[in-house]
Amino acid sequence: MTKNLRLLAPGMMALLMVACNNEADNTVKTDDTATKNTQMEPAPMPEEKGVMVGGANMVPSKDIVDNAMNSADHTTLVAAVKAAGLVETLKGAGPFTVFAPTNQAFGKLPAGTVDNLLKPENKAKLSNVLTYHVVPGSYKSTDLKDGQKLKTVQGEELTIWYKDGKWAVSDAKGGKVNITIADVISSNGVTYVIDGVLMPKK
Repeated sequence: MTKNLRLLAPGMMALLMVACNNEADNTVKTDDTATKNTQMEPAPMPEEKGVMVGGANMVPSKDIVDNAMNSADHTTLVAAVKAAGLVETLKGAGPFTVFAPTNQAFGKLPAGTVDNLLKPENKAKLSNVLTYHVVPGSYKSTDLKDGQKLKTVQGEELTIWYKDGKWAVSDAKGGKVNITIADVISSNGVTYVIDGVLMPKK
């Protein structure tokens, strides 16, 4: 009996060693898998806080033009800015305050007005109208006052109005439009969405 145990002992030792080695291998593999899973699943980046305009999030990291291009409500304005050759200007350092008419705002103009302004031969006139919607400097709503005059890039003034918790702006001809969305912050200024087109005297 003792002799048989002596013969079995080396075999049992070998089995125990194999079992221990397999357990160690499994531990290493499990740790490796955990490490790989951690590396493959980075924490999601938080979405940049902005203002929703035309179905898109207008964010401070983008300039005025890039934000406007994402708005479904400002396709006419973007087309006009391109036709007038003002894209690079409005993508510049600025800062600018822009009063941005929606597609519906342009639709309120007499029939054919927009199509006529977009013609190459009317580029100067289109630029005159668009730059009348741009004010040098960055004006948030907290900087505005009732009755305040703002000189535009075009040269003429706009007048700011405040009544019953609502902001409005009037042009040189006395036409008044409502500010429907305020304080759309971009990297080079502030945009106000308006429901009408402002017209200069000249």
